Amino acid sequence: MRTVLTPTFWAWARPLAGLGILAVLLWRLGTGPFLAGLRLIDAGTLAAALGIGVLTTYCCAWRWSLVARGLGVHLPLRAAAAHCYRSLFLNATLPGGVLGDVHRAVRHGRDVGDVGRGVRTVVWERSAGQAVQAAIAVVVLLAYPSPVRPYLPAVIAVTVVTGLGTVLLARAVPSRRLSRALRTALADVRDGLLASRNWPGIVVASVVVVSGHLATFVIAARTAGSGAPLSQLVPLTLLALLAMGLPLNVGGWGPREGVAAWAFGAAGLTVAQGVATAVVYGALVLVASLPGACVLMFPRKSRPNEGEQ
Repeated sequence: MRTVLTPTFWAWARPLAGLGILAVLLWRLGTGPFLAGLRLIDAGTLAAALGIGVLTTYCCAWRWSLVARGLGVHLPLRAAAAHCYRSLFLNATLPGGVLGDVHRAVRHGRDVGDVGRGVRTVVWERSAGQAVQAAIAVVVLLAYPSPVRPYLPAVIAVTVVTGLGTVLLARAVPSRRLSRALRTALADVRDGLLASRNWPGIVVASVVVVSGHLATFVIAARTAGSGAPLSQLVPLTLLALLAMGLPLNVGGWGPREGVAAWAFGAAGLTVAQGVATAVVYGALVLVASLPGACVLMFPRKSRPNEGEQ
């Protein structure tokens, strides 16, 4: 009898996978790496995390505003920043790591009277950020030594071939709904991401966001006691950041710690240092998201048609 994997199953399986990773690390390493770095966090480190968080959050808000404008939705920077802070806090405190973005998408869609378009603006804003981060990661991982450097060309080739194959298959299979979805997606990319008045700002904002995440991770590594040079830390950091994009986590925890442990160990550092660095980074991200709690407690009421042009 065939088992049907329902959405409810996946909703539970994803956070359980993150908890499983953490449980394995606790079993193998004990609580020492999880607590050692946290004891070393001081006021200066927290202030740096908050400051970097302001910069990266406003850059995310700017990127979202640009994408929304391309899709015909007016989104003021101040409102976008409030939405992004709330989303950041929810992502950092709820299972899955994406529920804040789901809330942001649906809430903004309702504000502008078009939930579908509101969701698409968030999807494309997040996709643009992930694409720029992946591009930066590929360049850095090819340029500097890392555990994945020997395998990266093959991974890139498989990814490109898979993507092209998916597009060709979608075009070959006759489906009115699929064709309409593809046309909508292509129009969104053209108007929201690649328009000449949008893409430079989207790229700049995304580069600043990735740089802010890298800086926060390096601060976390130094706080946790790592003296490795930046040429060694930055590739390992990018691997951990890419792992954070996997929806198999609990408030961002799980794959990040697992990949950091593996990457630090494979690079000749210690597994415990990788876990400690990832844990400190998670704590700093949580602190940087705390303004989002204020947005949740003191929401600003939307005026009628605020999001419409």
